[in-house]
Parts: sequence; C-alpha cells; structure tokens
Amino acid sequence: MDIDFNKNKDGLVPAIIQDATTKNVLMLGFMNEDALNKTLQTKLVTFFSRTKNRLWTKGEESGNTLDLVDIKLDCDKDTLLVQVNPKGPTCHKGTDTCWNEENTSNYGFFSTLERIITERIENKDTQNSYVASLFAKGINKVAQKVGEEAVETVIEAMDNNEELFLYESADLFFHYLMLLQAKGFTLKDIEAQLKSRHH
Repeated sequence: MDIDFNKNKDGLVPAIIQDATTKNVLMLGFMNEDALNKTLQTKLVTFFSRTKNRLWTKGEESGNTLDLVDIKLDCDKDTLLVQVNPKGPTCHKGTDTCWNEENTSNYGFFSTLERIITERIENKDTQNSYVASLFAKGINKVAQKVGEEAVETVIEAMDNNEELFLYESADLFFHYLMLLQAKGFTLKDIEAQLKSRHH
C-alpha cells in the first residue's frame, strides 16, 4: 500500500475501524508505519497511541482485541479503513463502539420495518392497524397469510408482469417479518442461521 505517512508532520494517518460483518464503525485510531506493519504481521490491530507515545495493540490489557480482516486505503492515500472481527467491546468504557452504540446488524429499511411491526403489535390498536389486527387473530392466521402471499408471488413469477411480481414479493416479505415476530424471532436470527451454513 502506497500510504502517505508524510502528509501530516507527525507521521500518523487516521485508521477508521469497521466491523467486517455488521459494517458499523467501532472507533477511530491513528497508525504510523510501524503500527501498520505490526498489524499486518500479527493480524491484531495496533495503533500509535498519542497519549502513551508508543505502539499499542488494542486489547493488550483488556483482551478485547480487534482481529484484522482487511485494510483499504482511501483515494488521497492518507486514511485507512480497517475491517475487523472484534473480540468483546471496542470502547475502553465497555461499550461496543466509541459512540455508545450497539454493534448489531442493521438491514436498512428492513430493520425500520421490523421496528414498526413491533410497535404496532405492542400498541394493539386493532381498529387502526392492519398489523395489530392480523396479529391479534393468532399465529395460524399470520402463517396462513404468508402462505397466501407465497402462492401469489409464485403465480406472478410465472407471468411477465414484473411490477406485480415485485408487489407480491413485497407483500410476502412483509408478512414473513410478521410471522418471524409471531414466533419470537427477527432477521438477526435468520442471518445467524444462514451464517452457520456458510463454510
């Protein structure tokens, strides 16, 4: 890697630490050339500590290491994106990230949709909420609805109307999220199941 360690007079470049799986940013540190070389050799993320004025391997005292997965260099060649598998909390305050956030998978709008479904189920407003009213009828009705939407999706898959196929696919996915919650699961459980099969 052609890193410009001389852009700053201190010979340090920022190293953004990102969980390789969840893609969440965990912390920001600084590396000089020696820290980078040690990181590459040991596969444990090592920084140059400005307060200790020495190399510092994350987790050398706490055991909460950052196992190296990959390093990418930005377009200006002066910032590193370091992808890791964290072992334990990353922040010295005991939190998953230095922004006091949980390091959990986020599926974009799908996670938002999961939260909306949860809120509507908990509010139990069966008069104004389709989700609450279907959920109130019990798991058999929710499962039946998933089956109906699956059949409709299959029918549209065999036709040439792409718009209808996407519409039914969205209906199927939405009702499947409801069924997952009715069974006490979330997308994270499905992710874990799929990851366990991946070799």
